[in-house]
Formats: sequence, C-alpha cells, structure tokens
Amino acid sequence: MKDYKEIYAEFKEKLELYVPVVARVHGDTHPEFLEVKEIYDSMKTALEGEAGDPEADFAKLRQITSDYAVPSDTCETYEAVYQMLQAIDEARQAK
Repeated sequence: MKDYKEIYAEFKEKLELYVPVVARVHGDTHPEFLEVKEIYDSMKTALEGEAGDPEADFAKLRQITSDYAVPSDTCETYEAVYQMLQAIDEARQAK
C-alpha cells in the first residue's frame, strides 16, 4: 500500500491546478470550499514531508466537508478535489 506522501505526490499537480479554480468558481455558493483551500494551502509542507504532521488539518477537512461529501450542485472538478484529499487522508490514517 502506498504511503500518503506518495499518493499526495501523484495528485499534487492536479490539486495545485484544481483547488484555486474550484475556490474561484464555487466559493460564493460554497464558502466552506474557501476554508478547504486555506487548509490545503497550509498543510502542503507537511504533505511534502518538509515539516509537521497534517493530522489536525485532515481532521478540520473531514469536519468542514462532512467527511468529503460532495454537494449536489457542484462540478466534477470539485468532486475530484474531495476524492483526492480523501484518498490522501485515508492512506495517512492507514499508516
């Protein structure tokens, strides 16, 4: 099974592209995603293995997103971001 940092490395390029776009497109109707973006931005160094453990950040993400539940009025990119973050989180919890 892959380590959560390996999974993050696989998703990093897409997350870097998708997260700001989803925040811009859906931030007005889904302000919780603006919080998701802030948390993601702050935990990147931990995900890249530079410093810290992202446990508290993932706990906040699970709370804000209701365990990565995708709102019905959003796009596939929004859903993809949640799926990628959830995959990283689940791999981290399995370590």
